[in-house]
Amino acid sequence: MKSIETRPQIKREVAEFTHAKELGGIELLNASYHKQNFSRHSHEGYTVGVIESGAQRFYRTGGNHIAPENSIILVNADEVHSGSSAAEGGWSYRAMYPLPEQFTLLNEELDLPANGAPYFPEPVVHDRVMADTLRMMFHTLDTSENRLLRESVVYSTMIKLMSRHSRSKIDIPRHAAAQTQLELVKQFLDDHPSVDISLEELAKLAGLSPFYLIKQFQIKCGLPPHAYQIQSRVRLAKQKIKQGYKLLDVAQECGFHDQSHLNRHFKRTMGVTPGQYAKEFNSKFVQANET
Repeated sequence: MKSIETRPQIKREVAEFTHAKELGGIELLNASYHKQNFSRHSHEGYTVGVIESGAQRFYRTGGNHIAPENSIILVNADEVHSGSSAAEGGWSYRAMYPLPEQFTLLNEELDLPANGAPYFPEPVVHDRVMADTLRMMFHTLDTSENRLLRESVVYSTMIKLMSRHSRSKIDIPRHAAAQTQLELVKQFLDDHPSVDISLEELAKLAGLSPFYLIKQFQIKCGLPPHAYQIQSRVRLAKQKIKQGYKLLDVAQECGFHDQSHLNRHFKRTMGVTPGQYAKEFNSKFVQANET
């Protein structure tokens, strides 16, 4: 009897990006990664993820953390974080990225402060009940077109998450004048991400020394100015992609050297390529990028 020769299983990177229409549209990710390595980055929304298998290692809140199977990852909006495998076989997870204003719509239910935006102090949460609730929400969004059911599940899940794991954030007082100057720099990079500006020019804008600007900006935003600029460019790229721009035009208009430069930074931030992201929002994407 001949022995059957088997080939070793090839582990593949799989990432499916979608969005739910509820609450104005919430971005969703269903991914399995083996070699994916997210650089330090931030999102305008929160990251709420459930580890389905394996384990993820990531940076958040000034330290490194490991999220094993069945745990929940929580990253606050605009909070710098990273991500890579903490297990030999990689990790798979489901995640959603609600915006602060989407949480605000729910603030009356929990008597939250006026801004309604929660703060999640723990990067990794071991709460099997909440993890199963999130899984049920993802399953409903995957399988049901019933708007009442979908909205009810999303609303109740987000309220439950806030009530179990959030608190009001207490900001550490800092020098008001310096904070105002740093905010000017942050606002400029947010409003003009594609502009090729030097550190000297940013320092002059803020009325600070270049060295002081780098040090204090990283304390305030979690990233040095050049890395924050990349994040602002990725955010602008997302907007352009949603509007149906060709990827080559997106790269040029957002300040990237070329499309390859856009692809690299986009995937290291979003976990999917610009092309995968575009297909979810623009049914004419394929035709537009073939012309």
